[in-house]
Amino acid sequence: MGNQLDRITHLNYSELPTGDPSGLEKDELRVGVAYFFSDEEEEVDDRSPSDCGFTKDHSPAEEGPFSVSEVEYSAFCAQECIFSKLRENEDLNVYSAKTLLTMCKPGDLLELVATAQAPHWVIYEQDDQVIHLHKGEIRKDSLLEISNGRHVRIVNNRYRYRPLPPDLVMQNAAGHLSLSSEEICWTNSESFAAWCRFGKREFKAGGEAHSAEQQYFLKVHLTGSGVHTLVFRSLEDMIRERRRVDASGILKELSLVNGGKE
Repeated sequence: MGNQLDRITHLNYSELPTGDPSGLEKDELRVGVAYFFSDEEEEVDDRSPSDCGFTKDHSPAEEGPFSVSEVEYSAFCAQECIFSKLRENEDLNVYSAKTLLTMCKPGDLLELVATAQAPHWVIYEQDDQVIHLHKGEIRKDSLLEISNGRHVRIVNNRYRYRPLPPDLVMQNAAGHLSLSSEEICWTNSESFAAWCRFGKREFKAGGEAHSAEQQYFLKVHLTGSGVHTLVFRSLEDMIRERRRVDASGILKELSLVNGGKE
């Protein structure tokens, strides 16, 4: 069934197969309830460099690398680490968009960073062009133009899933260009970009069948207050909450597991 399934238009929510166009998944086709949302996060807007939290010591015109203050996370499913954003384990430094372009390869996963705002994720194509989900539309834009004062980094290894070959990553991204909110099943830029790179149906809204045994654990590493653990029934729910924390800096205490602090 392949590619046709991902292009089906649904005006509301319905049950539909959630196979991926890469055809690399070997398990049987799963059916789930898919909810379609527009990308309600104002991720790429017209902020000035000062609005993005950068001072004269960290101007977007600088090449970098340099660090920014941000919440760190790790995430697990069935005791397997599936996501890690920990300074002790990886390079979290950021660069100006112009500098990062010298490091990018087609199919790379990029993250645009600003304070008090959920990061914006894009797939790098070539020649400054990226494909991303923005305000309910999958579109192609210039990285230099959409960065607008934000710094950028490559996050190919943020998720611990096996990536697809670069040509399939680009096929996934380009194959959905110009589709809008009523035609897609991703709720934010991160879920779309990560799906393009890894081909995991779990990145889609309603893309996985829930079971009592399946749980995702998000560990939020807060300076001075230990590690707080939150539990979710789906990867998409976990992503949405983590992005909300990135934007607001506030944890929903009622979501904490076992008091939350370890």
